[in-house]
Amino acid sequence: MVKISVLQHDPSVHLPARPGDPTPTTRNLDPLMHPFARARERNRALNAAKMDRLFAKPFVGALEGHIDAIEVLSKKPGSLSTVASGSWDGGVILHNVSERKHIRRIQGAHKGKVSGLCFAQDDRLLSCGVDSNIKLWDATPQDGPIQRPLSVYPGKSPFNSIDHHRSDPLFATASNIVQIWDETKSAAISDLTFPTSTETITSVRFNMSETSVLGSIGSDRTFTLYDIRTGKAERRVIMQMRSNALAWSPTFPTTVLLASEDHNLYTFDVRQLNTPTKIYKAHVAAVMSCDWSPTGLEFVSGGWDRTVRIWKEGQGTGPEVYHTKRMQRVSSSIFTADARFVLSGSDDGNVRIWKAKASEKLGIITARERAAIEYRESLKDRWKHDNEVGKIQRKRHLPKPVYQAAKLKRTMLDSRAVKEERRRKHTRAGESKPAAERKKVVIAEQT
Repeated sequence: MVKISVLQHDPSVHLPARPGDPTPTTRNLDPLMHPFARARERNRALNAAKMDRLFAKPFVGALEGHIDAIEVLSKKPGSLSTVASGSWDGGVILHNVSERKHIRRIQGAHKGKVSGLCFAQDDRLLSCGVDSNIKLWDATPQDGPIQRPLSVYPGKSPFNSIDHHRSDPLFATASNIVQIWDETKSAAISDLTFPTSTETITSVRFNMSETSVLGSIGSDRTFTLYDIRTGKAERRVIMQMRSNALAWSPTFPTTVLLASEDHNLYTFDVRQLNTPTKIYKAHVAAVMSCDWSPTGLEFVSGGWDRTVRIWKEGQGTGPEVYHTKRMQRVSSSIFTADARFVLSGSDDGNVRIWKAKASEKLGIITARERAAIEYRESLKDRWKHDNEVGKIQRKRHLPKPVYQAAKLKRTMLDSRAVKEERRRKHTRAGESKPAAERKKVVIAEQT
């Protein structure tokens, strides 16, 4: 009698344990059984990178209302949709970003341009201008135009910037000196200045974590740290070129971001100000504004080269670039509080809304779509060193003037490097040592 071996499978292994459960699947993970797995995965990564660029439509819409250049933007703490904008026409508008409507419109808030905006507690808004006045406005939604401010704080010189303390009823202003004001008093309660300083302060910001620490930048290429408890400047650094904006990191309290006139952005650790921790290079003209994402993982910058750029923290090159034909020089740029959108204000009088991630789908995303998106992201990250995938991910279309300016800038920097190399070659050995790029930024540190 012949014995016949029969393969038997227990049906319970191949059926769902309970109604509604997924059907169990068995996979052989031996790589020799799947000879084309890597080729298939690379093809999927390539398609994911192409789809990312195909669906990259970052522009969402524009918030109109101003008749002159936008000078300053400010977002309301604790709100996802409320943003204030100030213009050269002297007007201030409170926007609802999600509905793209005006909450309040203050015509002629200042004579001349509005140079600074910040929100105070209890739905109030502080504005300052070149008319040497600070005004406190009610920012609650109401019908009809606002005629009168709640308070007016007169100053002695034009103001360039304003920032409110995180918890106390105090705010700081920047003019020819840094002044601390109390909301309940009509005059400044203290003046902060460096003993040998004669500069005009262009921007001032409170630290978000150590709320008594204040940072400022000035027209004489300085970045200064103040402590409002001692009432004096603690440290100051003089840089190669002046800075136009500063922003404190929301997640690393000691990290500050400076937007410089030399086309670069710099992050500094305030515990060690002699060298920047990172240099961010891509702009081809002066960087006029910068702002951190609430996550602290990326930040936005706007420049004189008419582009908005979104940077990954710690990656000094290859940012996301946004531009339109009509957008002029970008003077202000901020992230929204949910880190999904970026707002930019430019010389053409428009506040533009951009997606922080260009190819992100707006609207409701199902669980299946979310899983597919996450899978494509992991594929792109895994295959980013592949030549084709990396090239598609890095490639960005630039307007012709920006592309030509970048090309010219590269030529100039290359020729400068060649000149330094030749100079070093023709001097005595050891006399002319090459200096790291980060060592050239700060000229002097003063305490």
